[in-house]
Amino acid sequence: MDRLDNTIRPYAWGSPTAIPKLLGVEPTGEPQAEMWMGAHPGAPSRTARGTLVEVIDADPERELGPEAVARFGPHLPFLLKILAAGAPLSLQVHPDLEQAKEGYADEERRGIPVDAPHRNYKDANHKPELICALTEFDGLCGFRDPLETAALLEALDVDSLKPYADLLRARPEEAALREVLTAILTADREEMADTVARAAAASTRLGGDYAPYADLAHHYPGDPGVIAAMLLNHVRLQPGEALFLGAGIPHAYLNGLGVEIMANSDNVLRCGLTPKHVDVPELLRIVRFEPSDPGVLRPEASPEGEEIYETPIDEFRLSRYVLPEGGATRDLTLTTPQILLCTAGSIRAGEHELTPGGSVFVPAGEKAEVSGSGTVFRATVIV
Repeated sequence: MDRLDNTIRPYAWGSPTAIPKLLGVEPTGEPQAEMWMGAHPGAPSRTARGTLVEVIDADPERELGPEAVARFGPHLPFLLKILAAGAPLSLQVHPDLEQAKEGYADEERRGIPVDAPHRNYKDANHKPELICALTEFDGLCGFRDPLETAALLEALDVDSLKPYADLLRARPEEAALREVLTAILTADREEMADTVARAAAASTRLGGDYAPYADLAHHYPGDPGVIAAMLLNHVRLQPGEALFLGAGIPHAYLNGLGVEIMANSDNVLRCGLTPKHVDVPELLRIVRFEPSDPGVLRPEASPEGEEIYETPIDEFRLSRYVLPEGGATRDLTLTTPQILLCTAGSIRAGEHELTPGGSVFVPAGEKAEVSGSGTVFRATVIV
């Protein structure tokens, strides 16, 4: 096994205290948003053998296993993170695999630099995600029933929102959602800023279910994404619960600490709550305008004590083991590559002692015995 030394990304929305508290270190005073574990070229984990990218590149079949290389290519197909949201992230969607390939090829043909601020597709891969809460975790996920959204908008008693409520009541669901989101994102910016201010004031007055929108407007005054967020389900995860975010599903994380895993991609189409580029036509091509239940996931326990978060994709598989007080031993050996992450207690993984935030990379087929008392997450692939 290789102990991982991981980079913490200081994005502005990050909590200054949540990751330091998990790691048992003093805060720096700066936001600490994400700790990356994996072989993403933007911030690969470091090992005693070099970066994890260098380790895998030196012998992909040895590190990843022949089955994983045959299925996904000579690279680790997932990125594991600890995510700490102290403020809302941008409202966004991700493309499916075919859309990502088409979008990437099109922008390459047009000669758009990969680091250009108006570039949508940084690679040709999709980006399904799973977020598992370590603390209470608030987010937005998928479109709410349009009739429920219409009632929510009407209760704000803001004249400029009433046409949206009427559309949501009068048209078929998918057409209504498409028309309303399009209208929000293409509205005159000054008029929309006034609408957001009025909606925020009403949300503050009403409180309760409206409190998240008042908070969004506090962080992003005048942003159309505040109104777009009202179209979505608000979800509060309890520790151990998770959300799967598939292609085309609009979502945003609002606050909390969690373990996140995703396909190794950086393709994001933004809907709002951001100063970054919003490509409305391309966004509307990617969004799935379907009302849906957010589908809170709870782990399914196996006889061996593995608690598995089931998802419909193969690039990653997240599970956890809770080793009881007094200690226990589990054999986690697999023929696929793994990252093991301790989030509570004290876990021994091979020769490495892991405390919360500690992690190791386990090459395919390598003996992976863990012992101790605490919680360890396992990230791997399905072949």
